[in-house]
Amino acid sequence: MKYSKLVAPVVKWVGGKRQLLPEIKKYIPKSFTTYYEPFLGGGAVLFNSQPPKAIVNDINEELINLYIAVRDNADELIEDLKKYTNDSEYFYSVRELDRKTDSYSKLTNVQRASRIHYLNKTCFNGLFRVNMAGQFNSPFGSYKNPNIVNEVTIRAVSKYLNDAKIELKCGDYEESLRGIKKGAFVYFDPPYDPISDSSSFTGYARGGFDRNEQIRLKMLCDKLDAKGIKFLLSNSSTDFIIDLYKDYKIETIQAKRSINSKGDERGEVDEVLVRNYE
Repeated sequence: MKYSKLVAPVVKWVGGKRQLLPEIKKYIPKSFTTYYEPFLGGGAVLFNSQPPKAIVNDINEELINLYIAVRDNADELIEDLKKYTNDSEYFYSVRELDRKTDSYSKLTNVQRASRIHYLNKTCFNGLFRVNMAGQFNSPFGSYKNPNIVNEVTIRAVSKYLNDAKIELKCGDYEESLRGIKKGAFVYFDPPYDPISDSSSFTGYARGGFDRNEQIRLKMLCDKLDAKGIKFLLSNSSTDFIIDLYKDYKIETIQAKRSINSKGDERGEVDEVLVRNYE
């Protein structure tokens, strides 16, 4: 497969890994059979690495539906995106669709995909957030010229998803690894352990991701390690996470935090990369 510099994240994603790619790439094994990413999100690592064979997953149904539309119906998706306008009143009317069961159920999969793509490009900070009912609830972003259609990236990602052997899954992260074999490599980018009471932005899907889930994820890492399967995991540098993964190799790196409820707490913050190999 020929590497393409045009392949990049289709959506904006809070906690996305674009800025950390130079650090993350240092620790990705040079060879493996299948790449797994159980918390796909914006897919920065996948699209930068462009492995020829991958199984990727996210619990967010709207996000996976968007990737399926990009893969299978790029032309139709691009055409549908051209109808949207960057206007506050219009934004909220589109956002309200998932509160109207009858109207929302009539949307095709491509129309659902273009809706969520539009909301992501025009909402505040690309904050892909839903309430407990699973309804998109991020506010309007007031950007002057957002790239709503995003045609070049959509076409490049569509080509990659079709040329490579990429399996898209939507469900529990642990289920997405069922049947994994030695020789594979797993990159975990779960919702982070919050560094303060005001810094938890885990509402990208219903249910959230609490410390019980962090512990379940660590137990999954233990199972992979016992099978000799390599994994790399990103998370925040909290005492809880450092203690949880104390038996593994931990690298501390710095990331820029773009969202915080307190303006003076935005800026660089420590994160960790955890791995079970040299």
